[in-house]
Amino acid sequence: MANELNPRRHDREYHRNETNILLILLSLLLLPSLTMAGGQEPPQLLADTVTQRADQLALLESDEDALRLFTTSVGPTLGLKDAAGVLGARLPSKMVKELEVPELSQSVAELMKALGTWQVANAFRQEAGPSTHILSLSATRQDWLRARNQTTSLSDLLRLTKEELDSRTARGTTQPRNIELHLAAERTAFEASHLAITAWWKIHGWKDRIRQTKGHSRLCGTWQWIIHNHKIHGEQKSTIIFSLPGQVSANAATPVESIFLGDAIYLRWEQNGHIQEDSLLFIKDDQKIEGSFVNNTGGWGPISGKRLAPCKP
Repeated sequence: MANELNPRRHDREYHRNETNILLILLSLLLLPSLTMAGGQEPPQLLADTVTQRADQLALLESDEDALRLFTTSVGPTLGLKDAAGVLGARLPSKMVKELEVPELSQSVAELMKALGTWQVANAFRQEAGPSTHILSLSATRQDWLRARNQTTSLSDLLRLTKEELDSRTARGTTQPRNIELHLAAERTAFEASHLAITAWWKIHGWKDRIRQTKGHSRLCGTWQWIIHNHKIHGEQKSTIIFSLPGQVSANAATPVESIFLGDAIYLRWEQNGHIQEDSLLFIKDDQKIEGSFVNNTGGWGPISGKRLAPCKP
């Protein structure tokens, strides 16, 4: 083969290309950690937002209000500026689909409802004796908080709130009722905080999910795979079928890990104690792939792939 005529030159090019690809992939893996390390962790960040923006959260009565508050202020404050920008922009229908905007909007609705519920619970927790203003939540706000709310303690809190208000109107406050109400507020705040953290991570990982989905779509299809192992000076040619996640057939290739960043691809294969890592690049309008591999038996060398057939739905 031509690449064997000048092995030293080939080795230098191989290591240079592999280093460039691995640096790109390493930046992808480290970027979320570095971003988080530069600021607060989500639990504290969310707790501070509930406290500092309590007045704004207390005014929310619909998903539209919640989305508006997220895009204008809460999203950027929570380190979710990209998601806020997408949801606040007018996008063509094709981009709406590619960026999974409906799913992103649902995650934001879950986050904002959790923050709104958390704010209501905090209002009871921070008052020695709940004021009439706190107890008198508007019917519209209560309906919005109740709808599709995953906080199981919220219903108890709202029920006890109504009973407390009725009790005050009729014959004054009873101490046992206040204690029960505050316990319900503690449970609601606890549940809402966990739901808010879960929703925050979903939104935070939104760009990575889009990148992965696009990468899998580009890789999906039937390929002719040629691997040259410099350790044994052998060449292996095979046909590999890459399927979309959730559609893997018995004959499809299934790497245990796949990471995509632009044209760069990282694949990790594990089988019967054998581990191989591929560092690859899409070229020629995704019709070809070139790169290199290394495995745990000391093997290493170039990989070239040629698309034989498109992705099967």
